[in-house]
Amino acid sequence: MDGRRAVGQRSPGSVEPPDKRTGLYPRTRAAVRVLPALLIVAGVLYDLLTPQYFTAAPFLSAASLVAAPLLPLRATVWTGVAGTVAMVLVTLRFPIGASGITEIATVATVACLAVVINRLVSLGNARLASAHEIAEAAQRAVLPEPAARTGGLDLAVRYVAAQTDALIGGDLYAVQDTPHGVRLVVGDVRGKGMGAVAAVAVVIGAFREAAEQETTLEAVAQRLERSLIREGVRRDSVEVFEGFITAVLAEIPHGAQRVRLVNRGHPGPLLLPGDGTVRTLAAAEPALPLGMGDLGAWPDRAQEEDFPCGAMLLFHTDGLSEARDGRGVFFDPVRQLSGRQFAGPDALLADLVDDVLRYTGGGGTDDMALLAVRRP
Repeated sequence: MDGRRAVGQRSPGSVEPPDKRTGLYPRTRAAVRVLPALLIVAGVLYDLLTPQYFTAAPFLSAASLVAAPLLPLRATVWTGVAGTVAMVLVTLRFPIGASGITEIATVATVACLAVVINRLVSLGNARLASAHEIAEAAQRAVLPEPAARTGGLDLAVRYVAAQTDALIGGDLYAVQDTPHGVRLVVGDVRGKGMGAVAAVAVVIGAFREAAEQETTLEAVAQRLERSLIREGVRRDSVEVFEGFITAVLAEIPHGAQRVRLVNRGHPGPLLLPGDGTVRTLAAAEPALPLGMGDLGAWPDRAQEEDFPCGAMLLFHTDGLSEARDGRGVFFDPVRQLSGRQFAGPDALLADLVDDVLRYTGGGGTDDMALLAVRRP
């Protein structure tokens, strides 16, 4: 196996995600499946143990309504049939009057409506599943997952969307093996909606081209800046790039135990040498984010850092460092990762995502993109 894990796929030992059809977790789903049968049994017992003027109709009708959105069509039909038959049997204990016929008709009518509801819910789920597949295809097209081994380096990525069932937002990453070394970018669009996704597509496309053609990392950053400006002019709309893009670019030369960084207002990557220590590679010269060139311009200057064999670099967006617990305390990745060792980039990101989910109680308020690189 290549050690990669698709976006949204859970890591070993993590909590199993909810069912896409019902939105329920496995244990809850198992309990819900038996709820219609329990309602039928409860209704029959209620009718048998109470005076004649008490009726089981509410319990038996509820059984069909509970089954409709949660169980398959066949189970919904059988629930309705069982409820109607049970209503008939308990009613036959006494002379059938107008009220008894009304109760039987009520349960049978609700059972039929439950079948209709089941079909409507299934149709909606099918459409949702189709939209989800389209979103997955768009995610793979805009943010293709890099190979687990690129330019002699081990790689792993994760994208965790803050919005439930969303696959892509305003965070971005890309990796390119070039004659100048392995180049990568991780960024965060300050904006929401389709405008942010459009900005991601522009930056990724520009980076792919510039990473191959430009001889320096500084020149790559300038190409990204010009691409954003050009695209904004072409579309003639401030809605497309209503904010700006923080980004960090990196270049890892082939055969050299160094990494070059250009930081455009983005959280600095973390260096994990492999001995349990963690160090933030903060920007030596802070620069404006991409897309803010109108406010001032100065030459980008790449800073060089040691990147020894066996070490890992963790690039991330602020969805990691700004994740909060129930008390509003920020997640501290340096403290959380200190004193720990990981088998590789994939294990690092798997554990880190689980840590964040536990810390926040299920998810943060912002998307989180993670990219880990190890020099074997």
